Amino acid sequence: MAGKTGRGLKGDLRLARELSWSNFGRNVVFYAPSFAYYKGLGAPRSPLDFPSVSVTGGGCALNCDHCGGRLLRTMIPAPTPEELIKVCEAIEAGGGAGCLISGGCLPNGAVPLRNFAKAIKEIRRRSRLKLVVHTGLIDRETARELGEAGIDAALIDVVGSEATLREIYHLNASLKDFDNSLRFLREAGIPVVPHVLVGIHHGRIKGEYNALKLIARHDPAALILIVFFPVKGTRMEGDDPPRLFEVAKFMVDARIALPNKPIALGCARPKGAYRAALDSFAIEAGVNAVAFPTKEAVELAKALRLKISYSRVCCSQIYENLVR
Repeated sequence: MAGKTGRGLKGDLRLARELSWSNFGRNVVFYAPSFAYYKGLGAPRSPLDFPSVSVTGGGCALNCDHCGGRLLRTMIPAPTPEELIKVCEAIEAGGGAGCLISGGCLPNGAVPLRNFAKAIKEIRRRSRLKLVVHTGLIDRETARELGEAGIDAALIDVVGSEATLREIYHLNASLKDFDNSLRFLREAGIPVVPHVLVGIHHGRIKGEYNALKLIARHDPAALILIVFFPVKGTRMEGDDPPRLFEVAKFMVDARIALPNKPIALGCARPKGAYRAALDSFAIEAGVNAVAFPTKEAVELAKALRLKISYSRVCCSQIYENLVR
């Protein structure tokens, strides 16, 4: 693991970078889907390029300390199957490439997708949209129905600490529930792209390494790393993000744990000087993709003579987009 090799952080970053380049070539993809404001890709973007859609509107039973449902307010509401179909029709009519279907959670940690499976299957039949679904915890039958509906990928935040589940997410669940969810999605034939939220326990590293070990057992299509940042109006608005050094070490360890899997730095992470430094660490660690990259990340990628690609879809699609 990083920090225990005697190489120091720079040496560990170099090791991770060379491992990534040996397996994927000197490539990086920069993503800018339309569910967040960004000006970095040059040409104007449409709000319908790749938006997020919530099947619960602004509702979430968990009311997690770090979010409090506020992130749902940025999504297009589609609380019925009929409305989801209409929203997706509008996205395609507006020239969009696809959407992230998400929503708040039920008390058991699941996004209520079961009633939307037929609608998603109909959207798949009618359109060419990329359909990426954030599932939360999921049972075997719902996973099977989403697989039959033909979704392009399932996203699931994997939490490796039961204390974090109780105290931050207000969720009475265990690591076994995440193990089962990953297994059910894989059995359904769905490309699974787990997320690890680094520093979610009040800015501290707690269960992230357990989450990484769990994910590695289930042959993910890719891994997305996101980083806690305080959201105004939530119970954790006064907390600090995790220390940059610890996040950089975790990126290195993620590459070592998953040497042959694409790794992306996702859209949820702190802004400002922290973000610029984090993005540079990510490029130094050889991550395969960065969502909404800072100019520092782009400049470093150019300085390292990486082959740069740009995309307006969700970074979860790195498992398809990355080519040697």
